[in-house]
Amino acid sequence: MRGRFITFEGGEGVGKSTQVERLKRRLEAEGFEVVATREPGGSPKAERIREVLLSGDAKRFGPLGEAILFFAARADHLDQRIRPALERGAFVLCDRFADSTRAYQGALGALDPAVLTSLERVVVAETRPDLTLVLDAPASLGLARAAARRGGDDGADRFEAEGRGFHERLRQAFLDIAEQERDRCVVVDASTNPDVVEAAIWGIVESRLLGGRRPATASRRALHGV
Repeated sequence: MRGRFITFEGGEGVGKSTQVERLKRRLEAEGFEVVATREPGGSPKAERIREVLLSGDAKRFGPLGEAILFFAARADHLDQRIRPALERGAFVLCDRFADSTRAYQGALGALDPAVLTSLERVVVAETRPDLTLVLDAPASLGLARAAARRGGDDGADRFEAEGRGFHERLRQAFLDIAEQERDRCVVVDASTNPDVVEAAIWGIVESRLLGGRRPATASRRALHGV
């Protein structure tokens, strides 16, 4: 059977990478194979594109140019890592996916939604997330966390370096996506203690993907096709 695809979305500093790792450990403790990855990146070619995007070198090409680079990286990531893992029955946990392109280049970059829809249709096709966790926190808190993680303002990447107004709009863009796609997206309060956030995420994953209970050996084997 096909595995499960879970994406983590949200603004800067909301704790996505932390919660990806925590969910990975919990699922592995239940006996599942788990692949944790990220975007942009996740495969060798995509990681090289990541360097260009986060350095700011692609900003001069505008939202459309950036979006095309994101989708080029995403195409390789899907082919090389995500789809093979799903085909063998693994859980794939991805720190950012197509919703980030919708938010950053779409809502904030004013890129025509029809362009992004066309790119998603070609690149993502049927490989859409089974569940998207939108980690939400005030922009000021997220930016402070991101700065603390870096050890100060030096070293901010292309998107972290944007002003507070940008990040406030970004937060709203993710909330709008979650509101529009309630069947797939769940908003999680990420302003609280990471342990509380982890517990909330585990409850959502259990109820949405694991039938509200920890999987028995038989169900694990069925998911893996054993």
